[in-house]
Amino acid sequence: MGSLKVLVAAAAAGLIVGGGSIAITPSGRQAILPSANRAGVALGMRRARLPRPGDHWRGCNDARAAGTAPIYNGEPGYSWRMDGDGDGVACESY
Repeated sequence: MGSLKVLVAAAAAGLIVGGGSIAITPSGRQAILPSANRAGVALGMRRARLPRPGDHWRGCNDARAAGTAPIYNGEPGYSWRMDGDGDGVACESY
């Protein structure tokens, strides 16, 4: 079991170092940026699009489906009704 942990740790370190070495150059960053953006959107850490003037959502499910969540106070589409904890961020990821 100990050798499996070492093998997994080595693989993780290799991915981190390899990804970091690619991201050093401008062309490397351009190559990995689309994948990183898609992963961020899929994980709820990044918005698919910024809120736009005129955005209005019935609820967070609609805002998430449009790709604009989370929505910050002052941005189009923000409503205190969708900000359950009152911290100025509506439709936060779970």
